[in-house]
Amino acid sequence: MARHDTAWFDAQYNNRARVPEAAVLLGRWAEASALARSQTECRLDLRYGSEAGETLDLFPAAAPNAPVLVFIHGGYWRALDKSDHSFVAPVFTDEGALVVVPNYALCPAVSMERIALQIAQALAWVWRHAHEHGGDSSRIVVVGHSAGGHLAAMMSCCDWKAVGAELPRDLVKGAMSLSGLHDLAPLMQTPFLQKDLRLDADAVKRLSPVRFPAPESPLFALVGGDESEEFKRQNLAIREAWGARAVPVCEEVPGCHHFNVLHELCDPDSRVHRMARHLLGLRWHSGLL
Repeated sequence: MARHDTAWFDAQYNNRARVPEAAVLLGRWAEASALARSQTECRLDLRYGSEAGETLDLFPAAAPNAPVLVFIHGGYWRALDKSDHSFVAPVFTDEGALVVVPNYALCPAVSMERIALQIAQALAWVWRHAHEHGGDSSRIVVVGHSAGGHLAAMMSCCDWKAVGAELPRDLVKGAMSLSGLHDLAPLMQTPFLQKDLRLDADAVKRLSPVRFPAPESPLFALVGGDESEEFKRQNLAIREAWGARAVPVCEEVPGCHHFNVLHELCDPDSRVHRMARHLLGLRWHSGLL
C-alpha cells in the first residue's frame, strides 16, 4: 500500500463527509424501517444474550421451511441500530425468506472483538430457534453492509464448534459483503475512527478477514462504483486473499455510493438483490408463483 497521511485516510473512509445527502438518507432509512415494522409481521427485541445490545428483530416468512437471511447493519461498529434497517426485510419476506436483524453493542463501550463474538452468538441463536419461526436452520445466509460486511465475512470463517458443540461447522451457507471492510490495518491510521475503535496490530491480525483462511462457503463481495479508492481496494482485497473459489463474485455496482448501494439489495430488479436471492435459494418473486 502506498504511504498516505492520516488526512488522506480520513477522507477515504469518512463516508458521511463524502456523500452530502448521507444524513437525509439515514433519516429515510429510519422512517422506512418504522413503516416496515408497522406493516409487516415482526417479533422485536428477542434476546440472544444477556448483555446490553444482545437483541434481534425477526420477520417471519409466510411459509414454513424458509431460508434465513441474517442482515448485519453497518455504522463503523460504533453507530446505528437494527431499528434503522428493518426496511431490508419486507422484500425478502415477500419472496419467501425469514429475515433476522441483530443488534450488537457499540465501540468504544465494547471492543470490536466483543462485537464479533456477539454476532456469532446471534447466529447460534438463529440456528437453534429458526424452526420456531418458520425458518430452515440448514439454509442460513448472512448479508452485511459496511462494518456489517466485515462481520459477515468473519462469520463465514467462524469455528462454530467453539461457539457451541451442537452447531454445524457449515452453519453459514453463504454470505454477501456490501461495501465491506476486510483489511483493518488502514483504520489504525484513520483518526476519526481510531479514537473509538482503538485498534492495535494484534487486533488487526485477529479481526481482519483477509488474514483468515478462505471459508468453504461462498462470499459475494460488492462495492459501489462511486465509492472511494480504499473501499474499492477493500472489496478486491478479499478476493485476492481468499481466491475466486471462495469469492466467486467481486464487483462494483455502477452509479452507487456507500449508502445507496444498500438500496440495491432491496430492489427486486437489481443484480445485487438477485445475487442475494441466489444465495438464499430463492429463484422467483412471490408475485410470479
